[in-house]
Amino acid sequence: MAGMITTLPPRDWREGRRLRAWELHQHGWKQRAIADALGVTQGAVSQWIARGRAGGMEALRNRTSPGAPARLTAEQRAQIPPLLARGAEAFGFLGAVWTRARVAAVIKREFGVAYHPDHVGRLLRDLGWSVQKPVERAIERNEAAIEAWREQKWPAIKKKPKRKNAHLSG
Repeated sequence: MAGMITTLPPRDWREGRRLRAWELHQHGWKQRAIADALGVTQGAVSQWIARGRAGGMEALRNRTSPGAPARLTAEQRAQIPPLLARGAEAFGFLGAVWTRARVAAVIKREFGVAYHPDHVGRLLRDLGWSVQKPVERAIERNEAAIEAWREQKWPAIKKKPKRKNAHLSG
């Protein structure tokens, strides 16, 4: 096996298709035949071959997505759930509801890193947190009166006999 080059297997089917196109090109296949065999456009094959010529098989591998590096370390990200478990009121907010803006303020205060509230939503989702909408109830709500109505009036309303030949309006 001297002189044989071992390559890593493709990470997904798209990468495998690019590598196969390069392999077929190395065996003398024309771009049109490669495109037909792989079910892609000739333009895609042309781009892959150009990438292969410029950088070899490694250029056809999946690339890491560009973007800014994470501003919070993995250790800091791991600290967010315990911080939030202390409750919003522990950080001086009125009420126990966490909003993205409140979480962003806590991250800024604790770690010195500013995040837009929309990004905080993605960050929380990545940490396994889900959206929770608060139940809105009137401050004047009287639970005892509601329960009495539910037990006394509602059954009476529900059991009223229907009149014969009654017509619905509308």
